[in-house]
Amino acid sequence: MNDTLLNIENLSVNYGDFIAVEDASLAVEEGQIISLIGLNGAGKTTLVSSVMGLTKQKSGKVYFNGSDISNLPTDKIVARGLSLIPQGGRCFNRMSVQDNLLMGSFPKSARKGAKETLSHIYELFPVLKDKMRDPAGSLSGGQRQMVAIGRALMARPKCLIFDEISLGLSPSVIKDIYNCIKMINETDKTAVILIEQDTQRALKMSDVFYVMLKGKTVLSGKSADVDADSLKEAYFGM
Repeated sequence: MNDTLLNIENLSVNYGDFIAVEDASLAVEEGQIISLIGLNGAGKTTLVSSVMGLTKQKSGKVYFNGSDISNLPTDKIVARGLSLIPQGGRCFNRMSVQDNLLMGSFPKSARKGAKETLSHIYELFPVLKDKMRDPAGSLSGGQRQMVAIGRALMARPKCLIFDEISLGLSPSVIKDIYNCIKMINETDKTAVILIEQDTQRALKMSDVFYVMLKGKTVLSGKSADVDADSLKEAYFGM
């Protein structure tokens, strides 16, 4: 892990007069797992939404794999190797599971190996292979989340952003999905950003953590060396 893959520098996002993100900075190395934690409304989702081109940035820079991707269209960002799995495992309900997955292979760089990537996803999530012809709307919440992850993997990303993937899922499903994230990271060397409210789970999984409070990144460090008092102070602004 010597090279910076994603570098967010002093990023700010406003919704009208409301400052949602203010001078936030964050760096992800190749193959690294980082956790982005903080209270509801801290700005975590807005930060990654702006990185992905879904929310306009007021100021700051975003570099990915050495190139400036600030305010690029989302499809261009995905094509460069950065993908987001949003909250709730969003799917195209009337489309089959397999067609949902294949929607993710739109980048030119991903089309050639789409068949092999699809096979890899079915190895990660065997239940999706069993249900490949079923409409995505018939799936459980956990299975829909698997489809969302698989669709993102079809683009063959260098970095995956998971936004609150455990929200509303049972403990057993959360465990399975986190095991798959670990496997994706270790097998494919894909960097991972975990946005998670379960702080202990996120810290246990990640190499490095960042805490956001009121739109700012207020604390960061190695997850293994986290100080409980400093974390509490940063998390709650005490």
